[in-house]
Amino acid sequence: MTDVAFVCAMPMEARPLARRLSLARGAVAGLPGYRGSLGGRSVVAVVTGMGPRLAAAGVERLLAEAAPARVVVVGIAGALDNATAIGALVVPEVVVDGVTGAEHRPAPLPGLPGRGTMRTDAALLTDRRVIADLARQGVLALEMETAAVAAACEAHGTPWSVVRAISDRPSDEIDEEVFAMGRADGTPDVRAVIRYVLRHPARVPKLARMGRDATRAAAVAADAAARAVRATAS
Repeated sequence: MTDVAFVCAMPMEARPLARRLSLARGAVAGLPGYRGSLGGRSVVAVVTGMGPRLAAAGVERLLAEAAPARVVVVGIAGALDNATAIGALVVPEVVVDGVTGAEHRPAPLPGLPGRGTMRTDAALLTDRRVIADLARQGVLALEMETAAVAAACEAHGTPWSVVRAISDRPSDEIDEEVFAMGRADGTPDVRAVIRYVLRHPARVPKLARMGRDATRAAAVAADAAARAVRATAS
């Protein structure tokens, strides 16, 4: 049995966790990941891939084979306005499934009080009117995995939490072409990146800045999640 399992969609979200918790690379339940211990408790971090389908399938395998006592989703998310700072923590009170409307409530983490609503969608949302309407409804951030992880954990009676940080805003104009530069497993599609750069050379500086923002946000989320889990071990 595993005490704590961190769940990430992409390798770039899991790497800072592994560094902060001194986890060693190693497959977990057939998923790419890391293993280690913290205060005498076993800790793993896994990478499921992007989107609710891969997240649900990965967590089902994790729950069946590693039997974690607690699951913590860690990663990045998109803001719904341009005022939210890059790297701002998102620790929601409620996670809403954008497809079914189901609401999921995470277990609290030490030092990270929940606030507001985060929404999980199966596809990239780019319509500014839809995004503005969600913001008026009180949604603070958008991402693509947490509700699926929550549903799987709740079906197994496993407590779950989520810690994310803002990596992008509407002004970044992430569209399907930008999104397609990443594979479903969360790794870059080098050919898609090259095609994008050749078509839009003037956008390269902005693309580089967005990459730095995502890396920074992943590190912020990893720091907060690691501190919270350390606090539960003390």
